[in-house]
Amino acid sequence: MEKDFDKQSVYALVWKLGLPAMAAQFFHVLYNIVDRIFVGNIPEIGDLALASIGVSAPALTAVSAFAYMIGIGGASLMSISMGKKDRPMAQKAINNALVMLIGISVMITAVCLLFQKQFLYMLGCSDNMYPYASEYFTVYILGTVFSLVGIGMNQFVLAQGYAKEGMISVIMGAVMNVILDPVLIYGLDMGIKGAALATIIAQACTMIYVLWFLCRKTDKKPEDFLYIGFGEYDFATGKRIVGIGIMSFLITILDNFIIVLLNVSLRKYGGDTLGDRYIACAAVVQSFMVIVFSPAQGITTGCGTLFGYHYGAGNYKKVMQVFKNVLILCGIYMGIMTLLAQLMPGVFAGLFVQGEENIRLASLFIRKYTAGLLGVAVQYAFVDGLTAMGKVKLALPLSLFRKLLYIGCVLLLPVFFSLENIFYAGTISDVVGASFTLICFFGIVRKKLKRELAAA
Repeated sequence: MEKDFDKQSVYALVWKLGLPAMAAQFFHVLYNIVDRIFVGNIPEIGDLALASIGVSAPALTAVSAFAYMIGIGGASLMSISMGKKDRPMAQKAINNALVMLIGISVMITAVCLLFQKQFLYMLGCSDNMYPYASEYFTVYILGTVFSLVGIGMNQFVLAQGYAKEGMISVIMGAVMNVILDPVLIYGLDMGIKGAALATIIAQACTMIYVLWFLCRKTDKKPEDFLYIGFGEYDFATGKRIVGIGIMSFLITILDNFIIVLLNVSLRKYGGDTLGDRYIACAAVVQSFMVIVFSPAQGITTGCGTLFGYHYGAGNYKKVMQVFKNVLILCGIYMGIMTLLAQLMPGVFAGLFVQGEENIRLASLFIRKYTAGLLGVAVQYAFVDGLTAMGKVKLALPLSLFRKLLYIGCVLLLPVFFSLENIFYAGTISDVVGASFTLICFFGIVRKKLKRELAAA
């Protein structure tokens, strides 16, 4: 790890770590996308079942927020410590992270099972949706430990420069999910419950591979590779992990609140009949946005170790090089996704919903939501980069501004315009949020980093 990061060019490392991590996140998307495709095409109940997954999704994604909080927080602490040549602290980070993930999994599973009905109705579930949403939610939550440990500990694989192995772990789970979905949903006639079961089995496969890789000692790994160890658990290390990872947690929770707010607004202004149709189409939009956001997050996650390592080493020049190259890579990806969203949204929408009118609406909503995607590249490069360096106080305002702007648009647009225009909230927040981030970063943040690292 140390030898590669000190000797290789930043440009080469960003592409070496960013591309496989991006591919891994793309395959990770298949967990949700494949479920929704198969569920949306269940005869007679497909649209209702798809809407049920749509209202369940925020709660389930909120669960994964804990995995990213501990995983990204722990991996960032490990990378910063390695940059400072503090191997004992780096080892503490990985040891404590595993125990924290397991403990959190147990607590989340208990709470979600006890209060699932209250959660689902709070998220916009209707009486018609509830039987399907409850089945999917219950089975999915029972696999919480697989999801949290697999996602969280995979960050330590990526942070040590093993982007290819991190990608393999996710692809393995995605392939398993694709194979099991039709078998369980249609072959064994399990319906929406089968979709959830396929997902948690796939997540278990990912978790097993990640733990095996982090525990298996081999001559092919460098001397400075960090394996999972036991002991050295302490509150101070856990607090530092949470302090760094809390940014990822808060943003994920806020993203889910935004989805809930959108669904609630669609039901409020659309009524029961039109509301269900719009929520189903909104689930298609959110599925597309998962495809957009997850690979971009993969780039910044894969390169997060570069931010942390060079920040820990006090190398301002290389930190800025990482920012530049990550922004370029994210920008290329977002440019491609913008073209696809504007030119052929119907191809994607047709995978999920049936009927000409539903496909038309879903396509229209995708176009309205995605016109400002290039702004998202700015957000990911700068906000996630600062987070990886432990600069949560600098990163949080940049992200919160965009989220609060989105919330304002969701609340106000349907009051003054037709309900369809609520989907412009995504474009407005992306464009204005990116402008705010660029002004703040180059006007304030960059100068602070330069002074701090010059004094290190």
